Amino acid sequence: MFDLGWGEMGVIALVALIVLGPKELPNALRTMTNLTRTARKLAGEFQSGVNEIVREAELEDARKAAQSISKGSISKAIEKVVDPTGEMKTAVKAVETDVNKAKADTHISPVGPIAPPPASASTPSLAAPSSPPEPAAPTNVEADEKVS
Repeated sequence: MFDLGWGEMGVIALVALIVLGPKELPNALRTMTNLTRTARKLAGEFQSGVNEIVREAELEDARKAAQSISKGSISKAIEKVVDPTGEMKTAVKAVETDVNKAKADTHISPVGPIAPPPASASTPSLAAPSSPPEPAAPTNVEADEKVS
């Protein structure tokens, strides 16, 4: 800050010793130390106050940016980038109106669950038969081999 070297500090100490004398020099050094401490403390408080003001200003800027975003500027910006001429928007609206007209013209009703057709005598039934089939007669392979 002041760019004092050892030579300048020695000259200041010699002048202080000559002017104040050896009896008052310790009290003067103590007073200078207290003043330096107080000045540093005030400078630190000032710096923290300035930093707080800067943070509040940045927060205010961020708050304003957030409010502008919530007003729909993002959707407008995206729309400008994706569809700058507006052709896609008009095409999509035209398709939507065509679909709505087609629905209105055909009176399409929502489809419910499909019920199975009623069982009749002419169609085969998928239900289990009333009596289980009889098993085939067991064959005795060993008996057949002895006979031959």
